[in-house]
Amino acid sequence: MTDRELMSRAREASMNAYVPYSRFPVGAALECDDGTIYTGCNVENAALGSTICAERTACCKAVSEGHRSFRRIAIYADSENWCTPCGACRQFLVEFSPDMEVLCARAGGRYVSYKLSELMPGIFRF
Repeated sequence: MTDRELMSRAREASMNAYVPYSRFPVGAALECDDGTIYTGCNVENAALGSTICAERTACCKAVSEGHRSFRRIAIYADSENWCTPCGACRQFLVEFSPDMEVLCARAGGRYVSYKLSELMPGIFRF
């Protein structure tokens, strides 16, 4: 799967977002080492701490199906800025694959690529 195809899956996932409070839909497409793709969107809740980001949704789906090693994730939002993972998502993902590629998009279909370890220096691990 190409980067653009993976990003397209993330864009499609963003259309399922439940965002009545922020009105900021985000989609993610996570590629496992074996090529399996899991998508996720952000799901907000009035108890804001219960909100879950698209990246963690996709990761939880993958882990619940037995996957623990990831190659890359594409994150899409129709925004003027690059849609990078929040700190909680960075820590969540680094638990599994600290060197995975992170594709961050913005409106217009442009994206940048990082290694997760670049976005999360000084990784917290036991």
